[in-house]
Parts: sequence; structure tokens; C-alpha cells
Amino acid sequence: MAIYALGDRVPKIHDTAFVHPEAVVIGAVEIGAESTIWAGAVLRGDDGEIRIGARTSIQDNCVIHTTPETPTIVGDDCVIGHIVHLEACTIASGAQVSSGAIVLHRVVVETGAIVGANSVVLNDTVVPAGALAVGSPAVIKEGRARSQDIEHGVRVYVAKGKIFKEKLRKIKD
Repeated sequence: MAIYALGDRVPKIHDTAFVHPEAVVIGAVEIGAESTIWAGAVLRGDDGEIRIGARTSIQDNCVIHTTPETPTIVGDDCVIGHIVHLEACTIASGAQVSSGAIVLHRVVVETGAIVGANSVVLNDTVVPAGALAVGSPAVIKEGRARSQDIEHGVRVYVAKGKIFKEKLRKIKD
């Protein structure tokens, strides 16, 4: 695994979390219990803090960064899809950011909300609880998120993380 301290900024990774050997975790990053960080993901806590809650998946090729002024916080039971970019934003517990989406500075995605695939949520936007944010720039559609989709994704990735933590092995360079 590529896990790096940067000066006095040292990652804190829960013993039950799974970090893929080809993910990169740098600096002030905290990863909670049973969370999964997948291949190609980069979590770079150089300027500020990144906090990932429990049972949250950060899927393949995500980029998570922060600013000195605003941490990046992802709550418990979240699904962060493939190739997502999160920067200085807050994703509340029980929310989803779908594949290819970009969520920018000071955005808050509330509990039960979903950011749709390939959507761009611009600075200072609030995606209300239960809403769907879709498009570029994202348009908010109140009450359109399906919480059962988020819950299913959380269960799948917690189970997958346990299997990978136990059985993943490299067979060739």
C-alpha cells in the first residue's frame, strides 16, 4: 500500500478498513471501520483534513483532496462511485456520489441524497436530504433519490472489502 506521512500529518486507518495496495493515502487522512478504498484512488490530505466514516466505499480511481480552509468529510455508510472527484466538501452519512461526478468546494450533500453519474456540483451548493442532483452543472430534483440504492451499495462494498482483505494476493508483477 502507498500510505505516506507528510511531515506531522499521518494517516489514521482503522484496522478493519480495506485499502487496496494500489491506492494512495497521504497526510491528514482518517479512514473509518469497514470502509474500503479501491485501486487507483488517491486521498491527499496535504493542505487540510480528509475524514472517511465507517462502512464507506471510495471506489476505483477517485481523487479526494481538500483545502487549508475546508476539510473534505465523507460520513458513514456512503457510496462514492468510480472516478469521483471530491474537493473541500461534505458528504453526509448515508449519501451517494455516483461514478464520474465532481463535487466542489463547500458543497454539502445531505443524508439520503444522490449525486448522479457524471454530474458536477458547483461551489456552495446544498443537495438536500433525499434529493437527486444531476447534470453539469447539477440541477436539484427534490425527493428523487432512492435510499435503498445507497443502502444496497453500502452492503455490497462492506462485504467485498472483507473478501478482498482476506483473499487478495498478487500473483505476478
